[in-house]
Amino acid sequence: MDARPMTYQPKSDFMQVMMERGFIADCTDPEGLDSAARNGLTAYIGYDATASSLHVGHLVNVMMLRWLQRTGGRPITLMGGGTTKVGDPSFRADERPLLSSAQIESNIAGMKRVFAKYLDYDDGGGGALMVDNAEWLDGLNYLSFLRDIGRHFSVNRMLSFESVKSRLDREQSLSFLEFNYMILQAYDFLELHRRYGCVLQMGGSDQWGNIVNGIDLARRVDDAHVFGLTTPLLTTSDGRKMGKSQQGAVWLNADMLSPYEFWQYWRNTTDADVERFARLYTELPLDECRKLGALGGSEINAAKIVLANEVTTLCHGRDAAVQAEATAREVFEHGGSGDALPTLELSAGDVADGISIVQVLVRAGLAKSGKEARRLIAENGARLDDAPLTDPGLVLDAGAFAAPLKLSAGRKRHALVTLAAR
Repeated sequence: MDARPMTYQPKSDFMQVMMERGFIADCTDPEGLDSAARNGLTAYIGYDATASSLHVGHLVNVMMLRWLQRTGGRPITLMGGGTTKVGDPSFRADERPLLSSAQIESNIAGMKRVFAKYLDYDDGGGGALMVDNAEWLDGLNYLSFLRDIGRHFSVNRMLSFESVKSRLDREQSLSFLEFNYMILQAYDFLELHRRYGCVLQMGGSDQWGNIVNGIDLARRVDDAHVFGLTTPLLTTSDGRKMGKSQQGAVWLNADMLSPYEFWQYWRNTTDADVERFARLYTELPLDECRKLGALGGSEINAAKIVLANEVTTLCHGRDAAVQAEATAREVFEHGGSGDALPTLELSAGDVADGISIVQVLVRAGLAKSGKEARRLIAENGARLDDAPLTDPGLVLDAGAFAAPLKLSAGRKRHALVTLAAR
């Protein structure tokens, strides 16, 4: 099944939002999907439980589900309690580490906290659904599954999908376990269609082959007409992958990344990305998105603050966004310490024999390694209480923490370091 770019002018609210705000890369049947969406449709996106939080790279898909619900549709967040035990091989160089059932359950619990902020899971009948594919995958009879489902898949065709082909072309191993993933994902679509009337699977452009498999399976087995829609591969204007920062993944759970750091990620958006990110990651009217993107000079910084506030409000709440902006103003404009900065709390044992400033920089998340911390100091990029750090051999004892210390790496990354009360 070939991808079909959106040249059709949609009539449904859902498809208009998807097209106007830039969510669509390809769609299997734009006219058919638009017609179905006019009466309200059920759609899903699948999320394997490989970490205890979603990150910014997932956020565009979460926003699609949110807009689906806002325009009268019913979103399903499909948790991959079953498929995580296999691991999606798409565009990976090696096999994912296998997780225990307990770790998968723990990760799903952490991810649920994010979805609850964006979607209404009201039990009244029209709310979003959260479903775990372990419900049907864990109990499959292998021989029956091969006979009833496996016979509809051509190995020749599966090998032609880019996600598999690229792995084999690089002569990298692809296990039989991973090769089964695309069959299981296709079966998910069939089950969701049977159980909940789900007619649309959405996902990133790297999921096109998996989505098409599900559409074909639903047609072959149940003679069902279902749809697929993918989003563009999102990178920043300077070529970086969305969801990554200098410190690593930009997590959506506050216990893995503070709301202040999350706010700063959006505040540091490059000028060229402001309008596009406002369209994708906020609910601001399109006219306002265009106005923000058209600003230049110092005014673009005000636009970035609006962007950061809007995205942070959706993810962490309005109070967290207001506090993050206030902290940023205190730190950058007034030279304050910023009580809401990310905080490293050391124990008495940590400093009993003194602790090196290099180690503190690493533990505070301002450097990835001791080598990086020493280079940061050598290049005059580190500060302690706003004074330049020049000695990588500096050792701090308990007395140094009589008041919280403010550590900085460059102009935009800061952390507080405190000593726990005995």
